[in-house]
Amino acid sequence: MTMYADIAFPISSYQVFTYLIPEKLRNNIKIGIRVKAPFQRRSVYGVVVGVSATTDYKKRIRSIDSLVDNELVLDKYLWILLEWVSDYYFTPLGQVAQTAIPARLSLRYKPPSRIMVSFRKNPEIALNNAPVQERVLRYLQQKKGPVELSVLKDITPHPSSVCKALLNKSLINWDKHDLLPDVTGFTFEPIHKKVKFTKEQILVLESLRQGLESKKFIPFLLHGVTSSGKTEIYIDIVRQTLESGRSAIILLPEIALTPQIAGRFRAVFGDTVALWHSKLTHATRAWTWKKICAGEFRVVIGARSAIFAPLKNLGLVVVDEEQEHSYKQDTNNPRYHARDVALMRGKIHKIPVLLASATPSLESYYNHIQSKFTYLRLTKRYGGSKYPQVYIVDMDQEQEDSGKTGQILSGFLLDKIEERLQKKEQVILMQNRRGFSPIIRCGDCGVLETCPDCNVPMAYHRTGPALKCHYCGYSIDKIPANCRSCNSINIRMFGTGTQKIETIIGETFSNASFERLDMDTSRTATALTSTISNFGSGDVDILIGTQMISKGLDFENVTLVGIINADTGLFLPDFRSGERLFQLIYQTAGRAGRRKKSGEVVIQTYNYDNQVIKYASSLDLKKYYNIILNERNDLNYPPFSWMAKLEISGISKNKLQLVAKKIRDNLTPPYTGLEILGPADCFYERLRNRFRMQIVLKSYKTVDSNGRKLHNYIKKNFPKGNYLTNSGVKITIDINPVSLL
Repeated sequence: MTMYADIAFPISSYQVFTYLIPEKLRNNIKIGIRVKAPFQRRSVYGVVVGVSATTDYKKRIRSIDSLVDNELVLDKYLWILLEWVSDYYFTPLGQVAQTAIPARLSLRYKPPSRIMVSFRKNPEIALNNAPVQERVLRYLQQKKGPVELSVLKDITPHPSSVCKALLNKSLINWDKHDLLPDVTGFTFEPIHKKVKFTKEQILVLESLRQGLESKKFIPFLLHGVTSSGKTEIYIDIVRQTLESGRSAIILLPEIALTPQIAGRFRAVFGDTVALWHSKLTHATRAWTWKKICAGEFRVVIGARSAIFAPLKNLGLVVVDEEQEHSYKQDTNNPRYHARDVALMRGKIHKIPVLLASATPSLESYYNHIQSKFTYLRLTKRYGGSKYPQVYIVDMDQEQEDSGKTGQILSGFLLDKIEERLQKKEQVILMQNRRGFSPIIRCGDCGVLETCPDCNVPMAYHRTGPALKCHYCGYSIDKIPANCRSCNSINIRMFGTGTQKIETIIGETFSNASFERLDMDTSRTATALTSTISNFGSGDVDILIGTQMISKGLDFENVTLVGIINADTGLFLPDFRSGERLFQLIYQTAGRAGRRKKSGEVVIQTYNYDNQVIKYASSLDLKKYYNIILNERNDLNYPPFSWMAKLEISGISKNKLQLVAKKIRDNLTPPYTGLEILGPADCFYERLRNRFRMQIVLKSYKTVDSNGRKLHNYIKKNFPKGNYLTNSGVKITIDINPVSLL
C-alpha cells in the first residue's frame, strides 16, 4: 500500500511538502519524527506533520531518503505545544521544530567516564604475597561506598592494574559511570545545605503540594523577597514531584545562575539532573536530549529553550525570575516568551506551573490581582537577615562638592568599599554597560564612531578588537586616528563600561583582588564558573559586572553592593523602561547582607528625584507597581491590552518607507478597541544593515479578554505570517513584545 508523508522544513513558509514513504520506512514514519528528504537541490532535515494513504498532489512525488531519529523525539504533548507556538507566534511549524529540537541529534557522542571501585568481600586466603593489593583492599573496606579509581593513586602509582587483579579475584566491584556533560566544566561541586523551613515557607509548600496532587493546571506566582529561600522551595517541591513518579523543568533567565542552582539540585537529586544551555556543544546537546527522551533524566535545568525538553511524565514547571526579558526570543523566529510557553505547556499536561520572583513582571502581578494566578508570598529573608541599608548618592551634587567633573565612583562609595575590605568582606559593583567606554566621539564636531551596519555607537574595549558593535558583532582593531567627518585628531571617549570600573578599582585598591563578569569574560563555561567559584570561595574581594550579577547569585560574605549608574536605560523610549530599571536596582540591592552580616547598598544617580530611583531605593515594590499600573491603564498599555509589533525591515530606506505606508493603508478597518500606531522608525533605526520601522497594534482587554480578536485580525491581514515582500522588505510579527526599541 502506498503511503505519503507531509513534511515541514525549517524555512520561512507555512507550506508543507508531500513525499512518498519508502516501504522499508513505512512502519517507522510517525507524526513528530524527523526525516531527511530531498529539498530543491540538497537533502534537508524536516519533521513529519502528517501521514496519509492518499494525496491531492498531481506532480512527481519524491521519496524520503532516511530517518534521522530511531525513536520519536516529540510525544503528543510536545507536538500540541509546538502547534500552539506555531499558531500563536505566527511562525511556520518547521521553524518551531528547529527551535525546539537540537539540530544534530544524529551525532554520536561518548561522554567522559570515571571508574568507581568498592569493597566486595574478604579473601579466602591472605594476600601476603601482594602487599599493595592488601593495602588497597583494606582501604576500600574502610570506605562506606564506591570511590573513584584515581583516588587510589595515593596508595599505588598503578591503581588500575592493582584493582583489576582484585577484580579477577572477585574481591572488589568495578563500575564505569558516564559523567554528565558540565559536571567538571560548568557546575559547582554539589552544594549540601541543611534547611529548616520557616512558617511562611511551609505554607507555600503546602499550597504547591496540593497543586501537585490535584493533577490540574494551576498557575502559581511566588512573590518572595530576595534571600527568602525560593531555591529551597524549588528543591522540595521537585522532590515531591519526583516521589510521585513525575519529572520537572526549572527555567533560569541567565546562564550565570546555572552553576550554583545546578550544584544545589545535584546535591539532592544526583545524576537525574540535566543541564540545558547555550554553552553545551552540539554533541553534548544531542546526547543530553536523547537521554531525556529515554527517561534517564527527570529534572532539566536550563535557559528558555529548556521549556521544550522531552521529559517523560512531566509534573511541574518552575520559571525562576519570571520577569526577565531574556525569556523572550526577540531576534529569530519563533519570537516566543518561555514564561508564556511554560504556562501553555502546564495547561496541556494539566500540571502546576510556578512563576517566581522578588520583582514579578507587571503582567504576572496584574494576573494575581485579577485572581488568575494563585498568589504565594514570602515576606521575610531566610535566617532572619535584614534588608540592607540603602543610600542614594546624587552625582550632580557629588561633582559640585568635589569639583571633579566626570567623576565615576563617588567618595562615599569609595569609603564604603574601603570599610568592607578592611573587615574582610566582599563587594559587588554593578555597571550595566560592558567594554571600557560606550561612546567614541569627535571632540570638535561631535560625530560619533558608529557601526556601519547598525548606526549605533561603537564601544571601546581595552582587550581584543578596540571598537565593537554590541548588536551585530562588527569590530575594528584600532581607534581611528582622525574623525571621518572633519578629519580632526581630537577623538574622545565618553561613558563608562565594566572595563573602566575594573581599571579604577585596580588603581584605587591595589591590595584587593577583583574579577569582572560580563558577556566578554563569560564566553566559555569554564571562565564563567571560575569567576563565580573564585568569588564564592572568598578568593576575590570585589566582583564587577553587568546585570548578570544582579539576580539569583547567593554569597553570604557580600555586605556591600554599589550600583554605579542607576540611570542606565531610564529614559529609553519604551513603556517598560522604568519597570526594567526598578527590577534591576531592586534585584541588585538584594545581593547584599544575605546572612547574619548586615548589608549596605549605594545607588549613584544623576536623577535623584526620579520616582523609579526613589521607590527602588526604598524597596517599595507595591507602591511603585500601583503607580505604574495606573499609568499603563490610562494609556492602555500591557497588562491592560494585548500587543503586537509589526517590524518592517529592508536594505533600502526609501523602499521601506513606501512599503510600510502601503501596509498601514491596506490594513482592514480596526475593530472597536483596536488601536494602530505607526508606521514609525524604530529607536534603533538600522541594525545588521537593515533599516527598521514598526507598526504597533494594541487590543484593549475590555473588548478582547483573551487576545483572540487581535490574533484573528492579524491572520486576516497577514495570512502568510512573516514574509518577504516583492520589494525585498521583510515583515516580522512579534506577539507580546518585551520592547518597542
